[in-house]
Amino acid sequence: MAEAVETQAAEGGLRRSPLAEEQARAGARLVERDGWAVAASFGDTAAEYEAVRSGGAGLFDLSSRGRVEVSGGEAIQFLNGMLTNDVARLEDGAWMHAAFPNPQGRLVATARVIRRGDLFLVDTETETGTAVLRWLERFVYAGDFRVRDLAAGEPTLRTALVSVQGPRAAEFVGAALGAEAARVARGRSVAIPAESDAHPIVVIRATHTAEDGFDIFLGASSAAAVWRALVEAGARPAGLDALEVLRVEAGVPRYGADASDANVVLEVVDGDEAVSYTKGCYAGQEIIARIHWRGHVAKRVTGVVFDRDVEPPSDARLRDCAGGREAGRITSAVFSPRLSRWVALALVKYDFLAPGTELKVFSGDAELCAAHIRGLPLVRGGWYAGGPAEGEPAAAEGESG
Repeated sequence: MAEAVETQAAEGGLRRSPLAEEQARAGARLVERDGWAVAASFGDTAAEYEAVRSGGAGLFDLSSRGRVEVSGGEAIQFLNGMLTNDVARLEDGAWMHAAFPNPQGRLVATARVIRRGDLFLVDTETETGTAVLRWLERFVYAGDFRVRDLAAGEPTLRTALVSVQGPRAAEFVGAALGAEAARVARGRSVAIPAESDAHPIVVIRATHTAEDGFDIFLGASSAAAVWRALVEAGARPAGLDALEVLRVEAGVPRYGADASDANVVLEVVDGDEAVSYTKGCYAGQEIIARIHWRGHVAKRVTGVVFDRDVEPPSDARLRDCAGGREAGRITSAVFSPRLSRWVALALVKYDFLAPGTELKVFSGDAELCAAHIRGLPLVRGGWYAGGPAEGEPAAAEGESG
């Protein structure tokens, strides 16, 4: 499988990260994901996981995620008409979570929006990168609104995205990029001039794992040098196999697995951080606001912990223990090394969302085991110990977690 992916990537059939050669030298095993050749592991998934959870930091290449630069005199107006959050309130150097809903309030994509002067960088998942680009491109002839694909567009525009996750992430980022990058506060960004690239290196503090973390956006020609500097500082290259376990433990839904355009935004997105209920109209706003002000969603993504060592199939359903009522379905399941059991994300009906609720897991008509609802995150890492406020120094080694 890995050899076939490598051949397909070499022949131009798959998109490749600007870090593909660095990863090959590090022994990456490649897999295909949404048209990209991505690193699944670097030979030891368990060690890659432990680097994040047990006092070090993992280094992930997230260059397959969608990245679109938006600019123009009407950029704020157009973005505010498409996104759930209030871009007009976004200060220079700040960033926010948001979602793209369709007119029915259902999810097109989740996003992060970073403001740098008059430019807005819209970052989204690999699975929704093309959809977001096309969603934005619909408006380029409607006014002063310009769009550039920074993930898979013209070679001179391409960028990379790497993420450092783990208790020592700040230490390693500081060693590679300087103290200012290591001190960046949550919700803020730092731009560092790049010696060999027109794109600055933009650093935000962000987690994909429930541990402290940094996402680093940078030009393709700068990517290899920064990757090597982070490895030399102590970060361990890690692949998407480890990240999949970490993100389920962290309670991070993934589009195509836990979320889709069948979901109303508030079923799978944290409304407190990604939705403004006071700004003006946007596509789907009436439905999203009505749910928020008048009631609750019919179902929501939550955590599930299994009572026995049973790997649930992808079609596993959840039922009420008392009356056998349909309660929800499993969307992503992994074995958690930290909890020593199988855990999952699931879409669960409102009546069964209370932590501790006992449910039965079924595959077809066959009962597999019992399970309990657990609030997210399933593993409460160092991110929840709090991060530095703007301008404060990052935690010293051993203080996070």
